[in-house]
Amino acid sequence: MNLSANDFLIISTTFIILFTVLMMVMIYGVFIKKKSQLLLQQQKKDALFEQELAVSQIEIKEQTLNYIGQELHDDLGQKLSVARLMTSKITLTGCKENVQIAKEINMLVGECIQDIRNLSKVFITGQIEHFGLVDSIEREIRRIKRLDLLEVDYQINNANFEIDSDHALILFRIVQESITNVIKHSKSNVLRIAIENESDLIRIIVEDKGKGMITKEIVRGTGMNNMENRAKLIRADLKINSLENIGTKVTLIYNK
Repeated sequence: MNLSANDFLIISTTFIILFTVLMMVMIYGVFIKKKSQLLLQQQKKDALFEQELAVSQIEIKEQTLNYIGQELHDDLGQKLSVARLMTSKITLTGCKENVQIAKEINMLVGECIQDIRNLSKVFITGQIEHFGLVDSIEREIRRIKRLDLLEVDYQINNANFEIDSDHALILFRIVQESITNVIKHSKSNVLRIAIENESDLIRIIVEDKGKGMITKEIVRGTGMNNMENRAKLIRADLKINSLENIGTKVTLIYNK
């Protein structure tokens, strides 16, 4: 069968169009598949973040309860005991000192009321949300100093910054884990904490002058793995440098 030039042109054009359409369909299919894979990966990351966030919130609540118990026992308990002794003294004596004693009682009771309000904020709504990252770290430092666990060298160049409260919670948990490691394992009598607020990032350093760690301990330690995983969730950079008998330095960099 002889084909004319027009017939051949029509057939060739049709074939090219069909081939082009087929290629477009294949490319579109590959694109949809890639997009679905990326969405699935993002969903997994989001799920991991939510899971880690939930775990961190539970840990914060547990530590908040411990903090409340310590404050009630060590601080409020002592103040109320003094107030009770003063009240007993008023009932036993009728001297002119009653007015001054009453003023002291009012002052102590006022302090107790303010402390209770502060503790209630921690208990009801969460430490990070109410106090922020910097204040929460500083509260940890005050607790360490009050319990005389070790000497703390604290430095911060600028506390005026705001970050997402969920990310702040993760950062605080990493810092808290680092501090716990220093207290429990380093055998250091000095703890250095530095917060460096720069235009595009926040750098947090937790450093000790203790026994240090060998490489295997850094890689295999569960606590270290938890810190690494938490840092990845918020795209933070975590570096742990340690030398045996020299100390350990944890550097956490969060991009704003």
